[in-house]
Amino acid sequence: MTKTRLLFMGTPDFSATVLKGLLADERYEILAVVTQPDRAVGRKREIRMTPVKEVALAHGLPVYQPEKLSGSEEMEAIINLGADGIVTAAFGQFLPTKLLNSVDFAVNVHASLLPKYRGGAPIHYAIINGEKEAGVTIMEMVKEMDAGDMVAKASTLILDEDNVGTMFDKLAIVGRDLLIETLPDYLAGEIQPEPQDHSQATFSPNISPEQERIDWNKSAREIFNHVRGMYPWPVAHTLFDNNRFKVYEVVEVDGSGIPGQIIEKTKKTLVVAAGSGAISLKTVQPAGKPKMAIADFLNGVGRNLQVGDSFGE
Repeated sequence: MTKTRLLFMGTPDFSATVLKGLLADERYEILAVVTQPDRAVGRKREIRMTPVKEVALAHGLPVYQPEKLSGSEEMEAIINLGADGIVTAAFGQFLPTKLLNSVDFAVNVHASLLPKYRGGAPIHYAIINGEKEAGVTIMEMVKEMDAGDMVAKASTLILDEDNVGTMFDKLAIVGRDLLIETLPDYLAGEIQPEPQDHSQATFSPNISPEQERIDWNKSAREIFNHVRGMYPWPVAHTLFDNNRFKVYEVVEVDGSGIPGQIIEKTKKTLVVAAGSGAISLKTVQPAGKPKMAIADFLNGVGRNLQVGDSFGE
């Protein structure tokens, strides 16, 4: 059996799951992996390998990590490997036309139901916007971001218990299985890719720091979606004593009052009014403190809070 020789490009855990699926399939040979450079993470700013790099090294694969592919020495080396095709999944960079032209095919595993949510944060926006389902689209790579013809789609429900982390895990498996199922038929010419309706395109650019801030004037449902659409990264926040106050988990509850104002406080609960309805804080992180359950916060730095005090500006 002649194996299809692939370059794989991806960065986070989502990509690593897809890569593992390809590595387990005897129809493919992964010639090399391209991933983002290692970055400093956490409070200690320790350099950490990307999840894709970890998988690649565990399987003895060459790894390339150009800061920018276009015009790099790495790109010339990658082209010279002579791959048949490229598979990308949450890589985080545009692929230069020269690279795309050097292979017979290039497909991307994108975590949205295109043409909705093109861009780098599709799962975040799907949850923030209250979508009932999310999905994966396998599409042909073109110069324009996430605009190529669609090879296949698959969807899954977004439940109230879900957040960005759980949906990434779910959709990584959906994407892995969809790719393994459809790539052979695509390569055999048995799947005719479908053009996107560009007039229906929506976009999901990377989350900005300003977007992390909770708007207490929004409804309780919108704030609930906002918080879980930022969890476990980059994490929603509000202001407390004019300092950033991270909010990891909340639930919707009954109640009303001035948005951002505390309307109920017990030893274990803190309820804040929204534009309509109210929010009970569950897991928080005051400035300079570790992440903690709301009961621990109320027993510590939050013990002097009173009904009528407010979060936010």
